[in-house]
Amino acid sequence: MKKKFKLQDLDCANCAAKMEEAIKKIEGVSDATVSFMTQKMTIEADDGRFDEIMKEVVSVCRKVEPDCVILL
Repeated sequence: MKKKFKLQDLDCANCAAKMEEAIKKIEGVSDATVSFMTQKMTIEADDGRFDEIMKEVVSVCRKVEPDCVILL
């Protein structure tokens, strides 16, 4: 399953790159992109575990950029 999400308050391209790298390490994620310029995130992950994976994604993103909000 591939889904796109809008991001709010992502402050820099470096943070976006760190978030993308961390998301790709989550088990069940086959691909991820985080764009600072468009303030969007695309995640491709297992259909059956998508909600569970998204909870991990939110947690990982909070560690990198505490002010960033993923609009689910």
